[in-house]
Amino acid sequence: MAAPGRPSLIARTRASALFRGAGGRPGVLVELIFLLLWFLLFTRLDAAVGKDFAAATANALTLQATEHAMHIDIERSANGWLTGNPVLSRLAVYLYRSYYLVIAGTLLWVFVRHAGVYRKVRRTMVAMMALVLPVYWAVPMSPPRFALPGAVDIVAGYDILDRASRHSWTHPGHHTAMPSMHVGWSLWCAYAVWSALRDTHPRLALLSWSFPLLMAADVLATGNHYVLDIVGSIALLAVSIVAVSVWGRLAELRD
Repeated sequence: MAAPGRPSLIARTRASALFRGAGGRPGVLVELIFLLLWFLLFTRLDAAVGKDFAAATANALTLQATEHAMHIDIERSANGWLTGNPVLSRLAVYLYRSYYLVIAGTLLWVFVRHAGVYRKVRRTMVAMMALVLPVYWAVPMSPPRFALPGAVDIVAGYDILDRASRHSWTHPGHHTAMPSMHVGWSLWCAYAVWSALRDTHPRLALLSWSFPLLMAADVLATGNHYVLDIVGSIALLAVSIVAVSVWGRLAELRD
């Protein structure tokens, strides 16, 4: 028979886990509300930037010229190769669309199984979202499918979404190709997995970095990003990691 006070103790423990957290994790309900509000704010702010089409096109042409001078302008050839492979094109679109599930799954997995690194990787995610918005505002950028002559919009041709959703996803009213957040979020996923597994499963931790490599190839070949957009994504993750580290040290000093 359970002790008389046991049900109330279990109830208090569950309530504490919801609001105050347990096992090094933040409160589940508080964390969920924070993330939902933050993503909503980010979505609204993201939709408000990159609307200067003329500036976005001019920036894209400048970037194309820079890549040509550096001999890294491979977007057109990659796009042409993928255009000639319908099966791979369809798979590329599935990856392009479904990677959001990977982000959510990674965040949930770290929260449940690796509480020790959750706050760090979640703060890195928040930092990336905060830091990318000024870049979108200052440097609007049209993707290759809009600004590169001969580029084919492969996502539009093989999309898994309905027509209305397809229009909103593949023909946005804002031009924010620099940096690529498809690559940025896949880099974040790899960083989260690497942070969680590097001490116990180092090989699996290294394997996680294959995801952003695959995503980089995907966005190049589908006509959604330039090589330098991917470089920008790497820089964004690096700066975000440093920012979170500095913030953590300052917090420790204040304590």
